[in-house]
Order: sequence, then structure tokens, then C-alpha cells
Amino acid sequence: MFAETTIAPTCSLAQDITPEITLASQWFDTLRERSRSALGVTRASFGEGEQMAHDLMAEQATRLGLEQRVDAAGNLYLTLPGRDRSLPAIMTGSHMDTVPDGGNFDGAAGVVAGMAMLARWVRAGLVPQRDITVMAVRAEELSWFPAPYAGSRAAFGLLQSHELDDCLRPDTGLSLFHHMQAAGFAPERVRAGEKQLDPARIHCFLELHIEQGPFLVQEGLPVGIVTGIRGNLRYKHSRILGQYAHAGAEPRRSRHDAVMAGAEFVQRLEALWLELEQEGKDLVCTVGQFYTDAKVHTMTKVPGELRFTMDIRSQDNALLLEIDQRLRVIAQDISARRGVVIDLGDFTNARPGLIHAGLHAQLLSCAAALKIPHVAMASGAGHDSAVFSQQGIPTAMVFVRNEHGSHNPDEAMEIADFAEGLRVLIAAVEHIDEQG
Repeated sequence: MFAETTIAPTCSLAQDITPEITLASQWFDTLRERSRSALGVTRASFGEGEQMAHDLMAEQATRLGLEQRVDAAGNLYLTLPGRDRSLPAIMTGSHMDTVPDGGNFDGAAGVVAGMAMLARWVRAGLVPQRDITVMAVRAEELSWFPAPYAGSRAAFGLLQSHELDDCLRPDTGLSLFHHMQAAGFAPERVRAGEKQLDPARIHCFLELHIEQGPFLVQEGLPVGIVTGIRGNLRYKHSRILGQYAHAGAEPRRSRHDAVMAGAEFVQRLEALWLELEQEGKDLVCTVGQFYTDAKVHTMTKVPGELRFTMDIRSQDNALLLEIDQRLRVIAQDISARRGVVIDLGDFTNARPGLIHAGLHAQLLSCAAALKIPHVAMASGAGHDSAVFSQQGIPTAMVFVRNEHGSHNPDEAMEIADFAEGLRVLIAAVEHIDEQG
């Protein structure tokens, strides 16, 4: 399966995609126009914007004569039937929601690419050997519900019951269960763990996505072939307890300063990062929040409490768990010396998404055969592909260059770069289908 073969650039589908790029441009423009917000675009999970995007793709699927299915969690499946429907399907796709006032391409590029690919098959009058399905996933963005990969995990019966009730959308204060039910879906079936997708019926999953960092821009390359999806440790409720005191009267030797302790902890986190990076380890570390209570702390008080968060990511989950232990040792050392209590709290652990070696090699071969400049690279952000990979489904990803990063209104993917990524996706899917 997915032998690492050299691919000749002979397939007609991967060459002339001008009509499909025109369609994709129109779909991107429509998505933007119908979801404009104050600064960018907003397509809230289980909100009007996300539903609009799903409806648009369903409308295009009707025009193309594709089969359609919506599962209990609201995920949308658009399928070009194959000649032998007993074979497991090739799947592609991504999510359609955005962060508040985000960009137009994060997630949507993967669904639009899949639909453009199917439009090309239909226009050419070709029928694949096996089904090819585009999945528009619900609720990938954590901005709306703090449940990672809510839509894709629900599809595999993995969304926990408490998440349906405890995850509240910040703009409404209402639960994921409520929003799923109000949108006309069946959260009670999701709560029961009913599987909407059977991993045994999926031959592979390929996801095209904009790069959400600057690497491809810095390298001057339009396409990246992903080597792995970083997992993470997330500490949401870390805090340091010291002792409030007068800023002028308390000597240094008797202070229990929570902020100074926090500053040392962050410096030692960075030192650990540098140490591991020099050893060739894949790692990124972020302290996203770092604050005192403005209602209690003032300029003239030694701070007695500090709260902070950490997001630590790597393709190596064993390394992540090792870092947790080392950070707790560091916290104990600082606490003892500075007379404070550093409580890192519990963490959540999203395991890395492994990329299938054979699929990765095929994507590289396709890009080379099509003479598309590219590079192999890790994905720093999480993607629904990780969920497919964790189900034992062969999974791979294509990144498309994108100016100005992601999760902001200034996302600026060039349609010419998108076309290059689409050509790689089409060539890979065609080759996989030919392999049987």
C-alpha cells in the first residue's frame, strides 16, 4: 500500500486545471462576501457563517452531481462514486469555520481544493476506481468551543459527553450540545459515541491547508509537504502564589514576589527549549498569558499572585511528557529559593499526528514530477488530519504558502500558490486511485 514509487508527470488531470482555479476563486470570493465581519471574516462553529460555507459547498456538489451526506454532528460529506464501491474511499477536506475576525483561507482552502479536484474529474468525464469524498468538518477552531477537533472527533465517536455540556460558546454562553441541536443535528447520538465514520472504510486522508506560519514565505516556496503534525501540552491554569507587600518598604531578601518567580520560570523554560533545540529536537514553547489581578495588584505592591498559560508543542509525545517532568522540577527549585508556590496545574495532551511515510513520499514525488518548488516541513498547528492519523488511517498533508500567518484578517494566500498545491493533490489522488 502506498509504495514509494517515482511518479511520471503524465496524468492529464494534474496539468490543465484553469477552469477549476476559476471556480475556486469564485468560491473563495463568495465565502468572503457572505462572512465579512468588522476586521476580516467570521464563520463561527455551529453558527450562521459556518453553515453558509457548508451550504455553499453542498450547492456546488449538487451542480456536480455528487452524493451528499450530513452526519449526526453536522459534518458534510460530498462523494464522487467510484466504479467499485466496496473499496475504502479516498478522503480529503478540512474545516470551514474561522476564528473571530480571521482570514478567509484557514480551513476553507482544503475543502475548496477537494471540491475543485472533483469538479476536474467530472469535467473530464472520468470515474475513479474507488469513491473520492470531500469532508467539510465542523468546529475545528477552539475559539468557539474549547474541545479540540470537535467535529472530526465526533465523526469517529470520540467526543466526550461532558464536552457537549461543558464547552460553551463565548459569544452566546450556550453549550456545544445546544448549538449542535439548534442547527438541526443529533448531539444525543454524538453523546452515545455513535461512529459516523468507519476507519476501515477509509483508504487514506489527504488535507490541503494554508501554512499558518512564515516558513514557506521565508523560503520563497509555494508548497510544503508535511512531515508530521505537532502534538501539544497545554497548561490553562498555572499560577504562582507569593505574598503581597509594600513596594518601597519590603527588602529584597524577605520578598515572596510572584512576578519575579514567574520571570525566572519563563527564562528557564526558554533555556530548556534552547537546550533541546540544540540537540535536534522538534519543539516550540509559548507563554500565552502572564498576568496579575488588576483588581488587587497595583504599582506600589509586591505582587503576591501571578497566573499564566503555556502551550508546548512537538512531533514527539515522549518529549512533551519529559518536558512536563522537567518543568515541575524547575518549579520546585524556584519555589524553594524564592518562598513561593508554583502550581502548574493539570495539562491537556493532544498527541502528535503521524504522517504516513508512503503517502508523504508520494506527495514529494508528485511535486517533483510536476516541477513544483517545495520543501518537507513540520506542521506547528493542529489539524483534523491528526484525528484521522490517530485512527490508524494513512494520512498526509499539503501546505500552501500564505503571507501574514493565520488566525488574523491579513491571511493572503495567492491563488497561483493554491493552484500549485491543488496540482499536487490531484496528482497524488489520481496515482493512489490507479494503484488500486
